[in-house]
Amino acid sequence: MLNKLQQIWKAKDIRNSILYVLALLVVFRIAAHIPVPGVDASQLKGYFSSNQVLGLINLFSGGAMENFSVVMLGVGPYITASIILQLLTMIVPKFEALSKEGEYGQQKINQYTRILTVPLAMLQGYGYVRILSAQSQGQLLLGLSGMQLFTTLVIVTAGTMFLMWLGELISEKHIGNGVSLLIFTGIVTGIPQGVRNTLIAFDNSMVLNLVIFVLIALITIAAIVLITEGTRNIPVSYARHMVGQKSVGGVRTHLPLRVNQAGVIPIIFAVSVIIFPPMVAQFFLHSSMAWLAGASQWIIDLFKGRVFYDVFYFLMVFLFTYFYTSVIFKPQQIAENLQKQGGFIPGIRPGRNTSDYLNMVMNRIILAGAVFLGVIAVLPTVVAPLTGVGTMRIGGTSLLIVVAVVIETVKQIDAQLIMRDYEGF
Repeated sequence: MLNKLQQIWKAKDIRNSILYVLALLVVFRIAAHIPVPGVDASQLKGYFSSNQVLGLINLFSGGAMENFSVVMLGVGPYITASIILQLLTMIVPKFEALSKEGEYGQQKINQYTRILTVPLAMLQGYGYVRILSAQSQGQLLLGLSGMQLFTTLVIVTAGTMFLMWLGELISEKHIGNGVSLLIFTGIVTGIPQGVRNTLIAFDNSMVLNLVIFVLIALITIAAIVLITEGTRNIPVSYARHMVGQKSVGGVRTHLPLRVNQAGVIPIIFAVSVIIFPPMVAQFFLHSSMAWLAGASQWIIDLFKGRVFYDVFYFLMVFLFTYFYTSVIFKPQQIAENLQKQGGFIPGIRPGRNTSDYLNMVMNRIILAGAVFLGVIAVLPTVVAPLTGVGTMRIGGTSLLIVVAVVIETVKQIDAQLIMRDYEGF
């Protein structure tokens, strides 16, 4: 470990890239503490700590929404736009053809993603303002007029575009994914505050609870690493054939199928679904029709219930894991590529049989990934009553993001070190 840090420090370009990325992350944290005018920030923090749905939104904003800052939306609209374009690439032939045009096609898709981010940020910002204003009876947002509301939406939309730009600048340095690092930074900056609150409230009766809390956290991290890096290796053989006067092929290798193909995307989808019903219900809470107002209040109360919230959240994550994996995993395309390259799975006929076999294996191993993501999603609400430690919460989604970002960043730095691995380095 120490030797690797020395190598990183000696490589001037890697060292400068890391310092550059750290500087941009500092800029992000400064922006996260610049509040939008007309907001009671002191009441806002207490409100977020008592609302688990808004707590999830705050997670993906990197903690900026808790302060109602100029970057309160975080990179959420950009992530949503990216997911929409990714799904369109799988469904719409025009976008699918564009994705196969190499660097030019990727640039066009990125451009469409940036354009789509703007209306999504405006819409999402308006929804958050309305839901905060409605649930707090106007105490959090001090009577915004029409012009003030428009100005607020422009500010938070500009904040999202600014973070999107920062994320792209970070990604260009190949020290991790920029958007992921922004979310990662927002998560880890909340740890010192949690530790501080725990130390303030500490007494001898909390020792056993803290030990249990730490053990659960360590087990969770180990499980995340295991599932994130877990793969099922499918053996693949390539037939020997002649190219000119040379015999090529005859190689045995494997095709790795990841246990968690979907990453954290199903959780993001599930959060969007959970947020939508109570958010829509807020608009009809004061309706003149008694049945509509009553139904809206019933929906809001239903999603506040811990049991229903946990069960519904788990099921949504589970279903979206299968859905998103089916979108991104193309067994037929893999089978065709293997057949074109002269490859085959031993004991399985090329073509349709190979495609069916890969689909069967993926459906089996994704069960573990789907259950794992569902458990990770509901972990905080289960652990808090079990340990009795309310000042620090094990956010399963937070740990999943943190571990995944750390693994990805380390791999990218290792790849750059390998390229510079020569005598006298």
